[in-house]
Amino acid sequence: MSERCISQENLCDTGFSYTLSLINGKYKMTILYTLMEFGTVRFNELQKYIGSISYKTLSATLKELEADRLVHREEYPQIPPKVEYSLTSRGKSLIPILDGLCEWGEKNRL
Repeated sequence: MSERCISQENLCDTGFSYTLSLINGKYKMTILYTLMEFGTVRFNELQKYIGSISYKTLSATLKELEADRLVHREEYPQIPPKVEYSLTSRGKSLIPILDGLCEWGEKNRL
């Protein structure tokens, strides 16, 4: 059996790199965590819960997560408009990873 050599490998070809490309961003993990904890959440609730995120940034980040099929957007035809966000089954498959991060943080925070 031959040993792997880093000079012959490419990080872009790994599952780690792909996963990181989906969740990398200042607020993506925070949004995913929020939806994991609270289930279905309205846009304004997300914005208030996160606190430091602008309307434009939250909207753009949710669109990216939706395009990556991690978040589902449900729009209701009413006045005033009502839009809710939740994790898709693909997004829910990240829950064990998010749980692991939470557990690690609880055990290791100072």
